[in-house]
Amino acid sequence: MGVSDDFAGVFKEMLDSNICANNSSLYVWSASLFELKGRLRDALSIYQLGIGRNAKPVEWLRKAHSLFLNRMSEIQNAASNLKVDDIESTKLENCGINPWDTSTMDSLLKTIHPLLMKFDGYRSSAKPYSGKVALSALKNSSRNKVIEIGCGMKYLIKGCAGQGGFAQVYKANVNSDPDNVVALKIQKPAFPWEFYIYRQLDLRILDRERSSYGFAHGIHLYSDCSILICDYLANGTLQDVVNSYVVLGKSMEEVLCIYYTIEMLQMVETLHGVGLIHGDFKPDNLLIRYARSDLTEDGFLNRSGPWCDEGVCLVDWGRGIDLQLFPDHTVFKGDCRTSGFRCIEMLENKPWKFQVDAYGLCGIVHVMLHGSYMEVVKKEKSDGGYVYLPRLPFKRYWNIELWKNFFTKMLNQYPHDDDSSLLHDLKKSFQDYMGSNPQLIRKLKGLLSRQRASMCSA
Repeated sequence: MGVSDDFAGVFKEMLDSNICANNSSLYVWSASLFELKGRLRDALSIYQLGIGRNAKPVEWLRKAHSLFLNRMSEIQNAASNLKVDDIESTKLENCGINPWDTSTMDSLLKTIHPLLMKFDGYRSSAKPYSGKVALSALKNSSRNKVIEIGCGMKYLIKGCAGQGGFAQVYKANVNSDPDNVVALKIQKPAFPWEFYIYRQLDLRILDRERSSYGFAHGIHLYSDCSILICDYLANGTLQDVVNSYVVLGKSMEEVLCIYYTIEMLQMVETLHGVGLIHGDFKPDNLLIRYARSDLTEDGFLNRSGPWCDEGVCLVDWGRGIDLQLFPDHTVFKGDCRTSGFRCIEMLENKPWKFQVDAYGLCGIVHVMLHGSYMEVVKKEKSDGGYVYLPRLPFKRYWNIELWKNFFTKMLNQYPHDDDSSLLHDLKKSFQDYMGSNPQLIRKLKGLLSRQRASMCSA
């Protein structure tokens, strides 16, 4: 097994054939090989699988697992000890800094470079991309062209899946295999930051939550561009779901809005809790996930069973912020320039931190409820103060108190340092409402089933 390049396939074959499946050696040595290759999440899964099967001797397996966790902790501590050293801490903490400014990003990339090179999937070349098919040719007519990346890997381009000012995303079959589909993000100039954020997600997010944040298989850096290889999800985006209602002159059902609001609150709470900020939280960056089996009513509130695989997946981490790279209590300035998703602090030139994701979440909820982007107004209160609220009123047949509480707290009472309590309490308020009436969960199941049938057949 140690001499095989396809050790993942060998490991799976041994499990399927029940060869040494109850022997802890299989899991310890397999996990060690994955660790050597930098595939830390896979190594962790193998340790957990062996312990779950009570492979013998389990004491040795548990000790190896414990030592592995210690090594992972050292890696994470090394990452957290990396700080931007050429920007004054007082400026970072008191006046704010633009985390997306070119000079800031250059400094961050310089800081993380030694760590970046150790990650599985990182490939770098000082030469420009020199494949037979020029990457620039993909923009005009990309379908069924084959590009080569790295050491002979071929990708059959099946179409453009999205594009922006600096990057294009293509759907591709690996070695022309229709069952092995990935997303290729081609960016000019080369941009390894997003790959770094994906690897931080691998290290910091627990397995149970990890599928909500997208996966990157690797990145190939060239002198003129970068190609990021990610999972491809074929179910469309949350924006697509909203649009399916808008074209019919309808708004999304409130119970469906509540469901996706719960999912996003959970997602942001987990993300911010491990020191990461997405920075571009909008419906286009939320891919829809569907469970592999039928949803059940009893698993909804604790997100167990099929509900664990249902929901949304947050992608496009190019504007991600790793708070561990900055001094404690750092606040930021700078404008994301995304129309409809610029937080109040950006509009008023005030420092911000977690508010960039919080406002994005509010903007998405508004789009789901109303079918249009959120416009915020500043309203006077009876005590002489003011409060920010969406301009459009809540519909009388909605749960007005639930939504008013959500928008009031998210737009006016958002903390700079620890937002976990606020997000948790808001999530619980929606969960309590859903749990108060079994008919609501039953209705949600039906809506999700019809949505899947409609969107996946479109």
